[in-house]
Amino acid sequence: MSAREEALAPARGAARERPAHERVSRLAHLAMAPLVLFFLFPWAWLLSTALKQRGQIFTWPPVWIPSPIYLDNFAQAVQIIPFGRYMANTLEIALLVVVGRLLSCSAAAYALSHVRWPGRDRVFLLVLATMMLPFQVTMIPQYIIFHRLGWVNTILPLTVPAFLGDAFFVFLLRQFFLTIPHEMVEAAEIDGCSEIGTFLRVVLPLAQPALATLVVLSFLHAYTDFLGPLLYLTDPELRTLSLGMQAYTADQGSEWGPLMAAALLFTTPLLIVYLLTQRRFVQGIATTGLK
Repeated sequence: MSAREEALAPARGAARERPAHERVSRLAHLAMAPLVLFFLFPWAWLLSTALKQRGQIFTWPPVWIPSPIYLDNFAQAVQIIPFGRYMANTLEIALLVVVGRLLSCSAAAYALSHVRWPGRDRVFLLVLATMMLPFQVTMIPQYIIFHRLGWVNTILPLTVPAFLGDAFFVFLLRQFFLTIPHEMVEAAEIDGCSEIGTFLRVVLPLAQPALATLVVLSFLHAYTDFLGPLLYLTDPELRTLSLGMQAYTADQGSEWGPLMAAALLFTTPLLIVYLLTQRRFVQGIATTGLK
């Protein structure tokens, strides 16, 4: 065999193996298709019901494509409760929580991963220990503290703690930061960057997948939170969508068309946030914790 044939042999072998790899990938996608349909079924039924008249909702066999399409359900859903105000309240809280966790958790994770200081690992263990306490354990002490501060019936108890860090997201970002070679951080310091400059110019740009994961999960939790607003928001003008939906269900539980329309409007911001950050979110889930 000539030297040229020996050089081309690995490429030919890879070309022969590629079709088999592609077949396995296609089979995997075909196997996941029923699972995708299983998860899409509730959302498809939600959309179909939101566009139906009342008489078509309980017909058998089920009608998947409404005829005619009935859009008055959305008008009724918005009119029965102050949907716009509740949406604004919910988005205000969710966005403040996302910003607070981005600032606090990323800084804490950097300090626990690439900054050397005495007792760092012990502090990290203490942070992890706080994850073992469920919210139900700390709920009453927190309420007493916020009540004495005069924060009850304001959004402060729901947003200020986000600016003080969250153990889960500190852990998540720290694990991702550890995948960034420490030599890159040292090189930036040698070039004259301060700790803050290294954090902002080197670490954060490389941590976009993990930050996208934090944004999606934080927004999802804050947007759908029910217990927190139920505890601290007593003024109807400050209600979030979760509280508004619960009140709507209690008053109009038999009106399934407007109820499904309200639920569809409620889930729309979640879909938008996920679609905007989907690629980075998947990367963050796949790579976090490899080290």
